[in-house]
Amino acid sequence: MSDITAPGSIPAGATPDGDGIVVADGLVPVDAFIDFLCPYCRQFELSAGPGLQTMAAAGRIRLVYHPMSFLDDASTTRYSSRAGAASGCASDGGKFAEYASALFVNQPPEGGPGLSDEELAELGRAVGLPAQAITSCLLTGKYLDWPPYVTAVATARGVESTPTILVGGAQVPADGQAIAAAVAAARAP
Repeated sequence: MSDITAPGSIPAGATPDGDGIVVADGLVPVDAFIDFLCPYCRQFELSAGPGLQTMAAAGRIRLVYHPMSFLDDASTTRYSSRAGAASGCASDGGKFAEYASALFVNQPPEGGPGLSDEELAELGRAVGLPAQAITSCLLTGKYLDWPPYVTAVATARGVESTPTILVGGAQVPADGQAIAAAVAAARAP
């Protein structure tokens, strides 16, 4: 990881290495490596996301999302990087989890341009981000270099696909029940 250069701008709420967004700071580390264009990530987030949020709210997990850009080539506009950058803008406004969920609910199909910057800004406004802040962050491309950095760090850690879920550093299936069981096992004396 030492040979991977961090981008000039890292979103608020990022890990010390800047390779993910800390959504909750509880006991058991849970890392979710995602790509906002990945259909399996959408399925994972829509099925397991509410359970993760419940465990996070109860202080049981330290939940970190790592927005990757694996699927940039599956769109005509580097959508994975653009959506990941937009999630960084949302993190600056304290709305990463809400925005990530909105990105998955409104996920475009692979092969096209993805959502436009205006549509990404509209999602931000819909989750309560100030219009000027999200629009300015998107239009300046403040975090466009961040998702490729997250991807490089994750790849160096051995992440080969999305979604990849680590509980206490060990990979578990991207399934809410499997994650809950691994969290319970990690908390057992």
